Amino acid sequence: MGIDIQKHHVKKGNRTAPKSEDPYLLLLVKLYRFLARRTDSAFNKTILHRLFLSKTNRPPLSLSRIVKETENAPDRDSKIIVTVGTVTDDVRLLEVPKLSIAALRFTQAAKERVLKAGGEVLTLDQLALRAPTGSNTILLRGKRNSREAVKHFGMGPHKHKKPYTISKGRKFERARGRRKSRGFKV
Repeated sequence: MGIDIQKHHVKKGNRTAPKSEDPYLLLLVKLYRFLARRTDSAFNKTILHRLFLSKTNRPPLSLSRIVKETENAPDRDSKIIVTVGTVTDDVRLLEVPKLSIAALRFTQAAKERVLKAGGEVLTLDQLALRAPTGSNTILLRGKRNSREAVKHFGMGPHKHKKPYTISKGRKFERARGRRKSRGFKV
């Protein structure tokens, strides 16, 4: 066996542990590492991998999105909705149904609304006791590209991306490239 010259000193890009030093997160990792090893459940491996991810790769999930994604799920009342991230409130959602949600964290308002509707909020360690192999759960994740920063990516002429401007007034980005009389118009 020789050395693979092309990929000699190339590291794998996947995380094998979280960057964060949060002791509670590290305890969760310890728990799900054990479950992923000792149960042959893909659910536990998925949860473990998602616990390693950076904050931008663990986007928040709103209550309205949870309701929308699970409305066609059979017997939703008896299932636990799982997300490795934050569950946020959405004021546009008028009626919150009775839901069981397990997540890394909840915003105060989201927690209150779920509990008020007669649902329950679980942490991921409580979930491990309740469903050690992930049976009767619905695993969801938020949309990664809804961040404000993503709107600016790939900026250039004819790209229709959001420019980094101070203001949208008369004096800002209205000359060259914006009208025929000043060079050219895109």
